Amino acid sequence: MEKLNSKLSIKEKIGYGLGDTASHFVWDMVGFWLLFFYTDVYGISAAAAGTIMLIARLWDMAIDPVIGVISDRTNTRWGKFRPYILFGAIPYAVLAILTFTTPNFGEVGKIIYAGATYVLLMTAYAAINLPYSALGAVMTDDTYERAGLNTYRFIAGFGGQFIVTGLALTLAEFFGGGDKAQGFQYTLFLFAGLSLIFFYITFATTKERVQPPKEQKNSLKEDIRNLFNNKAWIILALVGIISFIMFAMQNAAIAYYFKYYLGRENNVQLFNVVGTVALIVALPFSKPLAKRFGNKNVFIGSSLISGVFFMLIYLPGVTDLKTIYVFNVIAKMAYAPAVPLLWTMIADSADYGEWTTGRRATGLYFSAAVFAQKAGWGIGAAIAGWILSISDFMPNVVQTETAITGIKLLVSVIPGVLYMSCALFMIFYKIDSKTTDLMKTDLDARRLAEAES
Repeated sequence: MEKLNSKLSIKEKIGYGLGDTASHFVWDMVGFWLLFFYTDVYGISAAAAGTIMLIARLWDMAIDPVIGVISDRTNTRWGKFRPYILFGAIPYAVLAILTFTTPNFGEVGKIIYAGATYVLLMTAYAAINLPYSALGAVMTDDTYERAGLNTYRFIAGFGGQFIVTGLALTLAEFFGGGDKAQGFQYTLFLFAGLSLIFFYITFATTKERVQPPKEQKNSLKEDIRNLFNNKAWIILALVGIISFIMFAMQNAAIAYYFKYYLGRENNVQLFNVVGTVALIVALPFSKPLAKRFGNKNVFIGSSLISGVFFMLIYLPGVTDLKTIYVFNVIAKMAYAPAVPLLWTMIADSADYGEWTTGRRATGLYFSAAVFAQKAGWGIGAAIAGWILSISDFMPNVVQTETAITGIKLLVSVIPGVLYMSCALFMIFYKIDSKTTDLMKTDLDARRLAEAES
């Protein structure tokens, strides 16, 4: 048997990346617009909508490890992870449309319908997105190829975010013709149709190459024990939690920052779009930087530099909008190379687990990492609300100086400090370039020997 081919074609990288575009159509519609849709379009109270979103988020976190464990134990002619993309695309698309559909079931019926469709959508999202993420770890065993693959992934993914943050409301207005409910529903028909096409392209153009050892026995207990004995994965999980606390906090506060501090409420959408473009522009630097300096060092540098510029956003005055944009663009560009590298290093930690224990559990490693990140997202959103509360924030009134300070800290200093702290954790991450090269050599030899035996 020939040695595993670690190189990936441009076609396969683009095909894989389109899967993240499809994922972002739903993730960002939910993250940016669902609460607004529930309250201002479907007519659900803010309290009920918030409860629905909390319950769905808790369920989403709970289902992630289950999907990871099941996908690790899936064996088909298409592989372990690709079947979920093939068979999960239609339920994913249908539930996305239903979540943004507004049947008139009465006050209680609307709440039940919204809760049921959102929970089911998050289940479908987990069932397709977690295997999709794990797929990137088994397409190649080369850490630099993984960095390149994840660069394609996040360029495509942030392209989806760009469309959702920049065009969703415009599309809803166009399709609705004054009917917001119809406009959102038709917009989701468009996004769902594109998602189907993109997921099928991902399935058709990708291939699973890295397989668990043939003699590996099914032992969930052993896999979980190995996971929590893997110090590299634990560090990455902690970094993921902190990073997503930062993201959630900053995203939740930015609208308040533009409305109450800058007095430019309508400018927030442009601000988000410009930040997304900055990310997309800088993402291609991830792989060459990783090859030159190593995954760990690039991540540390990215955390420190972007953290500083996020903190600097606190300084500009109300009229200095240009400086705010400049600091944000530099921070996002400095942060961008770390985005694909985090997922690359999670894949490396799965390799490390196989290298040290002889067992591979790719789905479990990725699902547990995603669980940690979603926990961070929930914590960050909660902290943002608590800080606003203790800062004496009151909606739709002129804010006190204390409230303005709290809003500014949420957008700048607090997330900046949090992201810089990721560099401290990464100091203890021991999988450097020499280790990944050694792991690849040893694991390739094991797989070749196993195939020839």
